[in-house]
Order: sequence, then C-alpha cells, then structure tokens
Amino acid sequence: MTRIQKTVFILVALIALVVGLTVSKVLNGERQPDPTQLLDAGIVLLPQSRPLPALSLTDENGQAVQVDQLKGGWTLLFFGYTFCPDICPTTLAELRQLNGLLPETVRGQLQPILVSVDPNRDTPAKLKEYLGYFNAGFHGWTGTPEAIQTLANGVGIPFIPPDTSKENYTVDHSGNLVIIGPDGRQHGFIRAPLRVQKLAEQLPALVQQPR
Repeated sequence: MTRIQKTVFILVALIALVVGLTVSKVLNGERQPDPTQLLDAGIVLLPQSRPLPALSLTDENGQAVQVDQLKGGWTLLFFGYTFCPDICPTTLAELRQLNGLLPETVRGQLQPILVSVDPNRDTPAKLKEYLGYFNAGFHGWTGTPEAIQTLANGVGIPFIPPDTSKENYTVDHSGNLVIIGPDGRQHGFIRAPLRVQKLAEQLPALVQQPR
C-alpha cells in the first residue's frame, strides 16, 4: 500500500468513526445543548462552574442540610418566601407546569428548592405547608439570616433584608433561578420571567449531557 493509499485509508476510517458516533448519539436520543437556544430559553451558563458556600441550613422537615454537599442530580435554587404576594407563587406554579412538561427521566434528575429570604417567618413547618399547596415534590430551606445572605451572595442572587419590625413586611428579591449541577457546583442561572415551554425543550439537553 502506497503512502497516499494509507493516508486515504486513515481519513476514511476517521470519517467513518465520526459518522458512527454521530449516528449513535442520534439513535440514543443524545442532544448537545445549543448555547443560542439555551439563551433564548433564559438559560445563562457560567464560563466556569463555581463552588457553593459551605453552609448548614434546615429543610422543610427540620433536617440539617449541607449546601456544598448538594450532589448527584441537577438542582434549581429559587430565593423567595411564603408570604410573597406575587413572584413566588407565580414562579412555583410555573415550575410545577414545567415539571409536567419534562420527560420523566429528566424530571427525576431535576429538583427545585425554595430558599427562604424570610427566615423570621418561614419555619420548616411553614415551608412544608406552603410547598404542599403546589403538590409537586418541591423542597424548601431556611436558616439564619446571615447564612441565607451568604448563600445568596455566593450564587449571585442578592436580596434586601426586610425590616421585620413592620407588620406585613415584604422582601425585595430576584425571580432568577440558580442552576446547580450533579457535581454540587453552580453552573449558571435561569432568568425570570420563566419561559416554560422553551425551558421544557432545552433542559433535557442540559440535564442529560455527558458528565
């Protein structure tokens, strides 16, 4: 076999390998996230993932949770509170709607968590009662104001601590969601308001991408 024939043979083999891998991915339903379509759905990925603060909070069942040990699946952190008059119930209702649009395999890998920015009123029992209204398996976290502020600042979702001396006070906060990967690190954001239909189309590619 001449040198030219060997070169041609190697090129043909490489092309066949690439085509074979592409066909395999298509047949197995693997989709790579398209950055343009992700942005159109409101998904903003960080150039590099970043760690979460090492904090201990309390979930809706009164159990301690270590924030920096949030691993194994994809998590959406939403900073809100149970007395919120508008953003929170709307966002949680949209997350429930999104949950119903996702394939079961994706739904099982994606866990929304409400992090309370009003720990003065949001006890674990209150969180559990409130999240139960949505009947979607959502979890909730509460803790000290200092710990929650540290977490919010650490993931780029700051909020304004309320004046708890006022009756029926409200809390100014963002409606954006924080994307946490299976490695327990922050990978990006989902911008508010949520684009439910587009998120349902794009999240499977993000969640099911090779780790």
